[in-house]
Amino acid sequence: MFKNIRADLAAHGGDWGAQGFWALLVYRFGRWRYAVRPALLRKPLSLLYKVLYKFIQIITGIELPCEVPIGSGFVIEHSGGIVVSGFARFGANCRIRNGVVIGLSRVSEPCAPQFGNNVDIGAGAKVLGNIRIGDNVLIGANAVVITDVPANSIAVGVPAVIKPRKTNR
Repeated sequence: MFKNIRADLAAHGGDWGAQGFWALLVYRFGRWRYAVRPALLRKPLSLLYKVLYKFIQIITGIELPCEVPIGSGFVIEHSGGIVVSGFARFGANCRIRNGVVIGLSRVSEPCAPQFGNNVDIGAGAKVLGNIRIGDNVLIGANAVVITDVPANSIAVGVPAVIKPRKTNR
């Protein structure tokens, strides 16, 4: 747990005041408590996690449940209005900003997006449904992504239009 926390702090530029770091701190605690045995000892830790989770949700506007697997280098750039479904999955070095919603397209279908590595999600973007986002993808601000996005692409617009990502030479 502490190795991940140090890495999260480094990913947030060493800023202890970054609200995204606070959310990740509570997230890491929530993941860690699953390993505590026996269950009787885990119960009070689970209660503490739920209180901390709700506190962070109210103070920062970030909803990041501990059930979400995230890779290393995950960064929450700005706080406010961030909702991540517990069914989502993130690869390494992903970055999200304020107003981002990652979740289900239908309540009856509990499947959320799965992100590859090096995905950058712009402010206000909505990424919904049982879709796959490839590696090295940029999702533009306020884009609404409801289809798969292949690796090395950009998704912009409502609904999102997928374009190949230009490489610098």
